[in-house]
Amino acid sequence: MALKIGATVLLAVLLVSTSEAVTEVQPDIPMYHTPHQVTPRARIGGTLRGSEGEDPAVAALVPDHVGITVKQHPALNWFLSKHTSLPIKFTLIDERSIRALVEQSITPPNQAGVHTVKLEDLGFALQANVQYRWYISVIKDEDSPSRDIVTGGMIERCEFSECMVLGATNTCTHEAVMTSAAKGFWYDAMACLCHLIESDPGDVGLRKQRAALLKQVGLHDVAEWDLAQAHARRRE
Repeated sequence: MALKIGATVLLAVLLVSTSEAVTEVQPDIPMYHTPHQVTPRARIGGTLRGSEGEDPAVAALVPDHVGITVKQHPALNWFLSKHTSLPIKFTLIDERSIRALVEQSITPPNQAGVHTVKLEDLGFALQANVQYRWYISVIKDEDSPSRDIVTGGMIERCEFSECMVLGATNTCTHEAVMTSAAKGFWYDAMACLCHLIESDPGDVGLRKQRAALLKQVGLHDVAEWDLAQAHARRRE
């Protein structure tokens, strides 16, 4: 019964958020509609200030509230400001338990930029209408967790059959990015956009779209980094 009520509330929240029209929208720029009644201050980290030193900065590419997905195995995107040899760990928990559901070491990326954790690769599927927290931690001292460099966010899965009425999609195209963002499915829009950029790193238009989405949720530092990379590629 509790899950059924949760599904009804989530669907109502999304319906309210997508009923408000944006009067001025730039062509080809995805516009994210924030679901109403979301949990505030759900993001950890997000600024690159102070990353000029030896340690890297990390930022989860998420809004500062519970982001919605329709996928059982969503891709979770995060940003690393510089290469590091320090150990990196991914952790996933849900709001009903204390112990981690997933705790997995990640091979440190070879370069700065946007990176992805795929829950399918970890063999874990999200249950519908359950809120999860996920973290990326750069481990500076195994014996002192308080020194970890941590970022993360929150995610909740909407049952696909229920969210089809909102235009939810499992495809990944430019049109799907626009639709997912407009309907409030942050994780699906961002994951698809990151996949498209990975497939065509030189597409400046895709970079601008990602930067626009990031700025809409307050991740201005990462957005500016992304735009700088796009312009640098054009000059090469």
